Amino acid sequence: GSSRIVSSHLQHFPPGFSQPPQPCQGFTMAASALPAASPSQVIALPTVAEAAAQECGQSFPSMVPFSSAVPAHELKPQQSNSSELERRASATRSAFKRPATWVLVFGWSLAACAGFVNSVAFRSWGVYVSHVTGDTTSIGMRLEGYHAGRVDFLPLGVSLAILVSFLSGAFLCGMLIDKNQVHFGGKSFYGIALVGNATLLVISILVPPHTLAACFAAAASGLQNAMCTSHFGAIVRTTHVTGTVTDIGSTTGRIAMIFLRKGFRFSRLNVLEQAEVAVDSRKLLVLLPMWGCFLLGTISGAYLETIFDIYALLFPAFITLSVGLVYMFYRQQLKGYLKRIEQERLSKDLQDMHSSMERTQAHLKALRGNAETQQDSNPSDAGLVANLDVEVGNMLETMYDVEANVMGMCHSAESTLVQPPAGRSRSALF
Repeated sequence: GSSRIVSSHLQHFPPGFSQPPQPCQGFTMAASALPAASPSQVIALPTVAEAAAQECGQSFPSMVPFSSAVPAHELKPQQSNSSELERRASATRSAFKRPATWVLVFGWSLAACAGFVNSVAFRSWGVYVSHVTGDTTSIGMRLEGYHAGRVDFLPLGVSLAILVSFLSGAFLCGMLIDKNQVHFGGKSFYGIALVGNATLLVISILVPPHTLAACFAAAASGLQNAMCTSHFGAIVRTTHVTGTVTDIGSTTGRIAMIFLRKGFRFSRLNVLEQAEVAVDSRKLLVLLPMWGCFLLGTISGAYLETIFDIYALLFPAFITLSVGLVYMFYRQQLKGYLKRIEQERLSKDLQDMHSSMERTQAHLKALRGNAETQQDSNPSDAGLVANLDVEVGNMLETMYDVEANVMGMCHSAESTLVQPPAGRSRSALF
């Protein structure tokens, strides 16, 4: 029967069996020896082992699952797939980097001011000035009404004037700030832009006609909205939240779909899915407070407009004016402070890269040592490990040189800021 078959197959197992064991004992010992058997033996034994298990009254499913044995020729494709997932996960993580805290606070403050202005403008003049989606729609509708004779030209002219004013403010910001990303301390005139925003809001208070006042407020919103449109891969719009709410919905939808496919268990996520969830979560930490600050601004504007009427616009004007003046007068000090922050951030990133590369080199050395101790190891694999070890060492040396050069450049830049060249006027520093 099956017990004789098991005994006859014991000669295929590794040494250690001095005499043929009893059938049930042979079954147990054979099961324990299966991991050391060759792939061909593992594939040939399941049917025999199942028969012996039934005869001895033991449960075969508690043994090593033969169906899970992976042939040797399938290991390399699996390793290559794992490497590909790691590469894609690394690219996903590097695609978005959370902005610095001061950048986020700056954007959230501008969003609150924009919500405040939009609320007061609608209460006072009956129009929204922080976005032009509704005005663009009204242009099309009123153009049809004017052509049909149902609407006169004045409502169409109001919509056109607000649209052109918003566009003019954004155009002015493009002339003052030549970057889409927030880059304080450079050649961009953030101080002038912020002071200009406050000036336009004050003018909108002093101008009597409602249409002209709304145009100045729309120009201030366009100037503010173009001030920081993007930063580190995150789209930042501070005067309207349509795109922000859209990004919040799509981001949460992607996270929910990833967890839905895995049964809402984080442990089932592979490395790429974990990277995607982490990146989307960081995006939500930027977008949700942006929307919340805009909402808080609209609530504050609605309450204060009932008390101060149109003069409530002085509150956001005061905020932008104060920030602009502080930036203009302390630009050089702020520039040095921001450079130190970026230097510390760069140093931390380099240290993390050093640690990662050193760990990789240690793993490669351990892998090479294991390959050298195995007699049946593939020489080409051992050579590949050795080459990777050498390349990682070269990369570490290059990174040390880059770090030294960056530190030297930062120190020289700081010394230049402290001691300006002779003959250069103090006003030229601003």
